[in-house]
Amino acid sequence: MEGLGAGGEQGERVHSGLTKKRVLIIGGGIAGLSAARELARFDINVDLVEKSVFPGGHAIQYACKATDECVKCGACLVEDSLKEVVQEQRIHLFAGSQVEGITKGDRFSVKVFGRPHSIDPEKCVACGNCRDICPVEGAIVRGTSKNQKPFYAIDEALCLYHLDRSCDKCQDVCPEKAINLEEKGSRLLLASDAIIVATGFEAFDPKDKPYGAGRFENVITNLDLERMLRQEALVKRPSDEQEPKSMAFIQCVGSRDAKLNHLWCSKVCCPSALRMARLIKSRQSGIKITFFYIDIQTFGKDFDSFYHMLKSDIRMIRTIPGDIFEVEDKSLRLCYFDGGTEESREDLFDLVVLSVGIQPGRDNRDLADLLSVDLDDSGFFPGCESSVSGTWKGVFTAGTANGPMSIPETMNHALSTTFKVVKYLESGDC
Repeated sequence: MEGLGAGGEQGERVHSGLTKKRVLIIGGGIAGLSAARELARFDINVDLVEKSVFPGGHAIQYACKATDECVKCGACLVEDSLKEVVQEQRIHLFAGSQVEGITKGDRFSVKVFGRPHSIDPEKCVACGNCRDICPVEGAIVRGTSKNQKPFYAIDEALCLYHLDRSCDKCQDVCPEKAINLEEKGSRLLLASDAIIVATGFEAFDPKDKPYGAGRFENVITNLDLERMLRQEALVKRPSDEQEPKSMAFIQCVGSRDAKLNHLWCSKVCCPSALRMARLIKSRQSGIKITFFYIDIQTFGKDFDSFYHMLKSDIRMIRTIPGDIFEVEDKSLRLCYFDGGTEESREDLFDLVVLSVGIQPGRDNRDLADLLSVDLDDSGFFPGCESSVSGTWKGVFTAGTANGPMSIPETMNHALSTTFKVVKYLESGDC
């Protein structure tokens, strides 16, 4: 096992006599990417099945939070992992694909359905002409990483060609003839010696919360803000593309909520939001930021000094707001109880960011049934390393499929899972 882990030199390969073994990884987020990369170092062939056309999961959309120095947010690690995976010959990536069936004999037999991509990754040069000419907003989706190929994808649910054959402008305008709107899906049968479930998490949908998500343009989620900072560097109000004069973060939206039976802390919301707040203040110092929270989830050995410095720039209020109302200029009136003054208050903000929590994937139940796995009480996968009753030998889990984790925690968990998989492939024991 020498060489297993994050400490080895990049590109170093461990020759282990496992070249005829094959592992299926379900999920192409940071856990799946980390596990695939490490297995390839052992000369193990990997089939990586990702349901999104853009591998990398949620984390590939995150912005680097560094200001004057690295803050160890982990965003760059995701980009590096994706780059290595797409370049590694032993890893076969099936993006836009989903597992439909699994049977177990001497090996696993896995049925996979691949949706039509319509855009050839070998021909696409990411010029963006297709997106520019498309008459339906959102029908052609842009990726977030230069290592995602193709960089554009067609959403069949919105595409007029797939709805009624009334538009094929993107196909006509493509200079490389990379678009084929008539492309069909395909079905594959894969054989594997072990399976890793790395399906990640779903972000909580805040539409039923009293904060106006989906109704008020200037109420966004922390994931929306991550993408904004990654793609544009600066914060702008969606309603008018202007810099907000004031903004608020509301923590624990969908986490630690007994009414939803979401009793867990999502762990990543506080460090992510606080790092984004500091990043925004460093780039747009005129924005006044207020942070509403229940408790602050500490992180890192330098947290105390980081938090002390942050409090001088950001107003911290320990409460969870009640309601948000939109006023005439699309600013937002936020109602809350101030425990410090024991008064009910209303403040106006130009932008409100909801830090939505981590929750189990919506496909967990179906996949658990295929694998004969019982989910835990929260709906996440248990640590199913063949120790769970009813689980087939050779089934493992990695990352936030098990529950909330940060990017570094997810990567370390994936490496630990890889160690168990290699041991199983060598000896048959977990």
